[in-house]
Amino acid sequence: MRLLERMRKEWFMIGIVLAIAGAKLEPSVGVNGGPLKPEITVSYIAVATIFFNSGLSLKTEELTSALVHIKLHLFIQIFTLAFFPATIWLFLQLLSITPINEWLLKGLQTVGCMPPPVSSAVILTKAVGGNEAAAIFNSAFGSFLGIIITPLLLLLFLGSSSSVPFTSIFSQLFMTVVVPLIIGQIVRRYIKDWLERKKPPFGAISSSVLLMIIYTTFCDTFSNPNIDLDKFSLILILFIIFSIQLSFMVLTFLFSTRNNSGFTPADTVAIIFCSTHKSLTLGIPMLKIVFAGHEHLSLISVPLLIYHPVQILLGSVLVPTIKSWMVSRQKGVKLTRPTV
Repeated sequence: MRLLERMRKEWFMIGIVLAIAGAKLEPSVGVNGGPLKPEITVSYIAVATIFFNSGLSLKTEELTSALVHIKLHLFIQIFTLAFFPATIWLFLQLLSITPINEWLLKGLQTVGCMPPPVSSAVILTKAVGGNEAAAIFNSAFGSFLGIIITPLLLLLFLGSSSSVPFTSIFSQLFMTVVVPLIIGQIVRRYIKDWLERKKPPFGAISSSVLLMIIYTTFCDTFSNPNIDLDKFSLILILFIIFSIQLSFMVLTFLFSTRNNSGFTPADTVAIIFCSTHKSLTLGIPMLKIVFAGHEHLSLISVPLLIYHPVQILLGSVLVPTIKSWMVSRQKGVKLTRPTV
């Protein structure tokens, strides 16, 4: 299963490159009013499909055992949806005086506003042997919170930058995000046994739809001759994203391992991954709604598109190191326990 998941993620990365390349070659296909009709197929059908799929796949019935760890959940959610975006905002006040493309900097802020992903943090926590139940709970709960909090954070830090009225944005979010998610959960209750037996390819379905959203987003960009992205800004953003990801992983490690923190080594593993990972699957559709019709939407999306593979690559590289630390700490705890 881990091999299949890794292969799916590698193919998805290749798919992102091909989607952007395809948009560059023939942008007229995916622009608003073009043959694909993204103003309908993407803005409504594709986004609703992703969240209906999420509703079907979220195993909320297995989360009750993790509810008792209130302190752990509060730490992760506050770090992810409050500390992370606020820190990025402060950091961007310094970066605003640099020559980095302003829309890429706004994109960095959107990364900070995103909820945790449903899959990658759980997969990496499991690979290390950490608190998988806590990772599942916080990924799922964070996704639900993100549906409400992420649009509010985006509007707070960036404003809508859209011609769509505030009430219309939340109306569309409700109809294309909340309603499909709830329907998916209701349907899951009736076909749960079938889903467990057949194990439908939820990840592959969401990834395919997401590639279509990415393709149409970049079609709008490449069809606009006024948009120019310099390589210098892109390289700097890549370096900044890597630094942010690594710094926050170190920060969560230090916070969760300090004296009297109350967290076990297995808890720390879940905290490191759940607090620092951001959802591309939920993020891109939300940006498409909140920044509907904005000519720089694709540039705003670029940092999130970069952050996604960086978090998976960096997390995978650090799995052996984190695992050896966790095992050594657990052995140390066992050795210090008094014998009866």
